[in-house]
Amino acid sequence: MNEHMFFTALDMLGTFAFAISGAVAARQKRLDLFGVLSIAYIVACGGGIMRDVAIGAIPPAGLSDWRYLAVAVLASLLTIACYPLVKRMTNPVQLFDALGLGFFAVFGAHKSLVYGHNIEVAVMLGVTAAVGGGVLRDVLLNRTPLILRKEIYASAALVAAVIQVLGDTFAWPQQWVPWVGIVICFALRYLSLSYRWNLPRFSDGPG
Repeated sequence: MNEHMFFTALDMLGTFAFAISGAVAARQKRLDLFGVLSIAYIVACGGGIMRDVAIGAIPPAGLSDWRYLAVAVLASLLTIACYPLVKRMTNPVQLFDALGLGFFAVFGAHKSLVYGHNIEVAVMLGVTAAVGGGVLRDVLLNRTPLILRKEIYASAALVAAVIQVLGDTFAWPQQWVPWVGIVICFALRYLSLSYRWNLPRFSDGPG
């Protein structure tokens, strides 16, 4: 498998995970089939479309490549069919969102560098691609976006994007660099949910 195919596969895996998180969230809101499919697609492709527009990859892959729509639809239908099992999971939306977060962060950073942008842009757009779909999901479903809550979320994506940028910059083996970023991102996000880790907050009052 060449490098392009490898990173495309990572993007598809992230799309699948994000589509499930969107479908589960839509199902929890009791939306109809069209609503579930729409939210799943928006979550799966929204962040990537933002990234592609920003780096000049026009038309965005999420709109021009039929595979992204197909993956989102497949994930939605599987979620609907297996929803009784999904309901038994703890925080299924956050779980699948955490899976997609790392995939999109590393792919977004890598694609930005491939299109000739500098490392700062690559890191920023890696994070944007990772959190963009989730923000759209939460806004459309009238939920407080995860990125605005006191949780380790965007910072986990930031770590993954930085690892990928370092790997590309110093020509580290691409067989393992993306996986390191993905695993660390998922671990940070999952552990923060399990142990209620939060970023520090500041108060105007004493102490």
